[in-house]
Amino acid sequence: MPGLSTSAPRGWTQWCKPLAFLLVAAIGLYYVKWSPYYAKSFVAADSHSIGASILDDHQYAPLTAALAYAQVYFLAIWKAALLAVILGSLVQVLIPRDWLLRLFGKAGLGSTLRGGLFALPGMMCSCCAAPVAAGLRRQNVSVGAALAFWIANPVLNPATLVFMGFVLGWEFSALRLVAGVVLVVGVSLFAQRISRPDVLPEPAVDAANVASTPVPGSLLARWMKTLWQLFWTTIPIYVLAVLVLGAARVWLFPHVEGGMGSGLVWLVPLAVVGTLFVIPTAAEIPIVQTLMALGLGTAPAVALLMTLPSVSLPSLLMLRTSFDTRVLVWVALLTMLVGVLSGLVALLVL
Repeated sequence: MPGLSTSAPRGWTQWCKPLAFLLVAAIGLYYVKWSPYYAKSFVAADSHSIGASILDDHQYAPLTAALAYAQVYFLAIWKAALLAVILGSLVQVLIPRDWLLRLFGKAGLGSTLRGGLFALPGMMCSCCAAPVAAGLRRQNVSVGAALAFWIANPVLNPATLVFMGFVLGWEFSALRLVAGVVLVVGVSLFAQRISRPDVLPEPAVDAANVASTPVPGSLLARWMKTLWQLFWTTIPIYVLAVLVLGAARVWLFPHVEGGMGSGLVWLVPLAVVGTLFVIPTAAEIPIVQTLMALGLGTAPAVALLMTLPSVSLPSLLMLRTSFDTRVLVWVALLTMLVGVLSGLVALLVL
């Protein structure tokens, strides 16, 4: 009986913080993602559209284009970005480190797959998923698992796949799903393999023997410190990069009014542009829908569908302190490659 009286409170203490994290995540994601996307799915089914292209505002002056794009972009994502920073900090103070290492600590296929599956309820864009990925890396989860979480959020977003099916056709959704799995798993495992020893997770982590070490200070104080550190290392560079890309879209997306042809000449350039450019969740769908209506071919359109949501220059910069530079460069290059190959496959199957 004495054993029961001491173990019950200890067990509750062990579980209450993770349960608090899940509660915050569920409420936040319901408000920011799940409920709005559920409503938007009916709009997509009825109208075969989810809105106008975010690029179709006819801005030609770089400064005006930067400010206009930043305004539209941040109005679309600010709630998700705020939630991401909160979750990225809370994962460091509410989830026991040994729990994270059990799930995501070892380098290998298992941790990578779990990282990708863990991302599916989030349905965030690459920039909003970046703070959470940074938080996971600060807890020493493996490079592969953290990358899989980051990339799977936008690429394997279930809501986006549904929107894409209603708007562009279910064959596009199927190709995006298959290519997305290849991108998430393949890029993450490759990046894990080339990671330098100093950025690898603790070697041969035996989760059963890992014990959480008590951290001094109150929970609130630790959370505020973690929140500030995460905010300062991710958000300022994020805002600056969005402004730069907003101005650069004048040159990155030239002749949107109809100058893009149906040939393969646009395949590689748009794969590169799509990898670097930044968009809100699912914005690639109206962008591609508009460009295809203006004559863009299937191959470059699919390259954009794969690369636009996957990563972006702002999200890569946000994670500059969480991953080795060589890893991030290879992630960008392999994303471009998957975009090009997906476009070529689309010529055969679509």
